[in-house]
Amino acid sequence: MRARSRTESPPHLLPTAAERRQSGGARLAQVDALRGFALFGILMVNITYMASAYHGTGLEDPGLGGPLSEAVRRLVAVLFEAKFFLLFSFLFGYSFTLQIDSAERRGAQFAPRFLRRLTGLFVIGAVHAVVLFPGDILTLYAVLGLILLALRRIQPRTAVRIAVALLAVTAVGYALLALAVGHAGGGGTIPQSTASAAAQATEALRGGPASVMGAHLQELPDVAFLLTFFQAPSALAAFLLGLAAGRRRALADIDRHLKLLRRLQWAGFTVGLLGGIVYADASLNHPETAYQLFAMGLDVITAPLLAAAYAATVLRLARGRYRRAVVTTLAPAGRMSLTNYLGQSLVCALLFTGFGAALVGRIAPVGVAAIALTLFAAQAVASRWWLRHRTYGPLEWLLRAWTTLSIPPWHPQGGTRPPRP
Repeated sequence: MRARSRTESPPHLLPTAAERRQSGGARLAQVDALRGFALFGILMVNITYMASAYHGTGLEDPGLGGPLSEAVRRLVAVLFEAKFFLLFSFLFGYSFTLQIDSAERRGAQFAPRFLRRLTGLFVIGAVHAVVLFPGDILTLYAVLGLILLALRRIQPRTAVRIAVALLAVTAVGYALLALAVGHAGGGGTIPQSTASAAAQATEALRGGPASVMGAHLQELPDVAFLLTFFQAPSALAAFLLGLAAGRRRALADIDRHLKLLRRLQWAGFTVGLLGGIVYADASLNHPETAYQLFAMGLDVITAPLLAAAYAATVLRLARGRYRRAVVTTLAPAGRMSLTNYLGQSLVCALLFTGFGAALVGRIAPVGVAAIALTLFAAQAVASRWWLRHRTYGPLEWLLRAWTTLSIPPWHPQGGTRPPRP
């Protein structure tokens, strides 16, 4: 049973120009900081799968065990897995409403522009999945975006109700499956073939480019299954919550919602964190059991609470006494989310696969976490430097050009640098 958080991958979500017209520069910086924080969390999850073919199988990678490794795995499972793709899904839905407004102001037809955007995301995601990392979610976002387009005139209250129903039905489905497995007396045993497959995947990932891409192609059916039956309902629910928030312009004035943000923190850091602890215990200590299925269903409900608590914390910090530090560190990386996300996969592929050093299965979890922290810090610095001289990140520029069928400005208008956060 592969861990569902194998696909914690962001698309380019929020149109900077539209946000800037919708709200002031400070508010835009807050949202970019949130997106940058989510990008960091996604890296912390994805790198664990790129560093070990055993991750998510319920088995330890030979030679990478021990108390410290176990502690790091548990922390990542509790605090990061299945949380951060929800933040990006929410922002996707929120940005959807901004893109509609932008198209209306320009007198452009929205549907063709958005369909081109989804097509661009799908193509980028497909290439990414085959070449760099099979746990890509851009293709799923592109498909679910069609549903969002069909529901674009839905009322905010209806969108929230559908989102809650999606999460509830998914959680109940896992609970019923857990009951069925428990009643049958099955589960709890990891097939020997799982260890053999992980060992074979490790060797293939250490091979040449053809071997690496072959290993990725072999994983795609399992990834597609998990995307369809686990992440798709949660992602669509977050899309709809983001759409409802966008209709209400909830992020346009954070000061109006401070009480709600505090409540989200209390709920997320209690109920949400407890759900994460149960999920981590089941995934790491009781794989292939009814308990794990129950825990996955519980996580469907509690993971959005913890993700919301993270978002509330970043938004509050980004407007308080630590605003300058938070925004300066996170916002530039968030503005270049697509470029940075694919850049993360490229660097990890060069480190862990036969494209480069072939270190898969050779670095302990604590070292993997240190690499993630270092890589994101480097991206934050590089993004800040880049945006002093350019309007968009490279892939953001390309996607925007395809979406609008025009040539976006490469340099800030008037030859001046964009305002700093």
